[in-house]
Amino acid sequence: MKHLAILGSTGSIGQNALSVVETHPDEFVVAGLAAKTSIDRIEQQVRQFCPRLVAVRDEGAANQLKERLRDVKTVEILSGSEGTSAVATMAEVDLVLEAMGGGAGLLPTLEAIQSGKDLAFVNKEVLVMCGSLIMEAVKEYGVRLLPVDSEISAIFQCLSDVKGNDGSRAEIHRLILTGSGGPFRETPLGQLNSVTPQQALQHPNWKMGEKVTIDSATMMNKGFEVIESKWFFDVELSQIEVVIHPESIIHSMVEFVDGSVLAQLGVADMRLPIQYALTYPDRFPTSVPRLDLSQVGVLHMEPVDSEKFPCLQLAYSAAKVGGTLPTVLSSADEVVVQAFLNRQIGFTDIPNYLEEVMTRHDVTSQPMLDDILAADQWARSAAHQLIQTRR
Repeated sequence: MKHLAILGSTGSIGQNALSVVETHPDEFVVAGLAAKTSIDRIEQQVRQFCPRLVAVRDEGAANQLKERLRDVKTVEILSGSEGTSAVATMAEVDLVLEAMGGGAGLLPTLEAIQSGKDLAFVNKEVLVMCGSLIMEAVKEYGVRLLPVDSEISAIFQCLSDVKGNDGSRAEIHRLILTGSGGPFRETPLGQLNSVTPQQALQHPNWKMGEKVTIDSATMMNKGFEVIESKWFFDVELSQIEVVIHPESIIHSMVEFVDGSVLAQLGVADMRLPIQYALTYPDRFPTSVPRLDLSQVGVLHMEPVDSEKFPCLQLAYSAAKVGGTLPTVLSSADEVVVQAFLNRQIGFTDIPNYLEEVMTRHDVTSQPMLDDILAADQWARSAAHQLIQTRR
C-alpha cells in the first residue's frame, strides 16, 4: 500500500484525489492532509480517511478544527507553514500530492523532494517559478516527479509508452499542448473588456478552482504549461506548440523526428491523470466514464488567436528571458487574477498589468532560492501597487 500526503486536500484536485483513494481503499493509506481554511471539508476528510497528521495554514481555523475533532484521538493538528512542511515530510509517506496552487507550494515541494518523497504535482507555478532548482533537486535526491496536470500527464504517458519512464529526448520533434480556448474562444475581441468574473468562471469542459479557471480563460494557464513542459521534459521552447482543441478529448500530443504523432485521449475528468500519478507505473480500473468517440463524432483543432490571448505570448517571453522573470509573471498573475475576481480590474486589463510588472523587473539571470523568494515578494508588491495606482 502507498502512504499518501495530500497538500491542498480541500481543493478540487485534493477532493478528486481522495475520490480515487475511496475507489481503491486497498491500495492507499492517507497519512497526512494539509489545507488552508476549509475546516468543514477537512473535518469530513479526517473522519473518513483517518490521517495521522493534519495541517491547516490559518491558525484560527486550526484551533476550530481541534475543537471539532476532540473525539478523534488519533490525529494531530498543526498550523502555519510549519504544519504544511511537517505533512510534506512525514516519515511514513511514500508519495506527496502537491495541489496547493501558486507560490505557496514552492517550499513544501522542495522539502518533500529533499525528504526523499516521490512527488505527484499539479502546481505548475512551482516549475514556472524555479524549474531549474526543482529539477536539480529531483536528480540529487533520486525521487520521481509525476505530473497530474492533464496536458503534462498526456505527454508523460505518450513518452512512457515509447521507452519506459520518459522516452528519449533526441527522438522528440515537438510537444503539442492542447487547450480548450476556455469560455471566450468564440467571443469577439471587442466584447472581452466587459466580461464578468462569473462569465469567466464558466469553463465549458473542466471543473476547477477559481484561479486556474480564470487562467484558462486568458490562456495564461497554457502559458504556464509551456514553461512547465520545458523543464519537465527538458526540451527547447521552440519545440513546444499550443493548439486550440475545443472538445478537450485529446489532452496533448508528441510528434517524433520521423513524423509520427502519439496522442493521449480521454474524457475531461481530472480523476484520470490523478489516478495515473498515484498508481504509476501501474494502471488500475476506474469509475470515470469511458470515452466513446462515436458519440463525440468530430474533433477540432485550430490555431491560438494571439491578439485575443496575449497572456500565452507573455509566458513564452518570460521563459525566453528566464532567470527570475517567470517567477515574477507567476506571482503577479496571482495578484492580478484576484483583482479581477474582486472586480477591481477588467478582464482585458489582466495581460496589461502583467506586462507592466514584467517590464519593471530587474531580472536575476541565475537565481538561487533566496532570489526566487525575493522576486516572488517583489512581484506581488509591484502588482498591488500598480493596481491601486491605476484605479
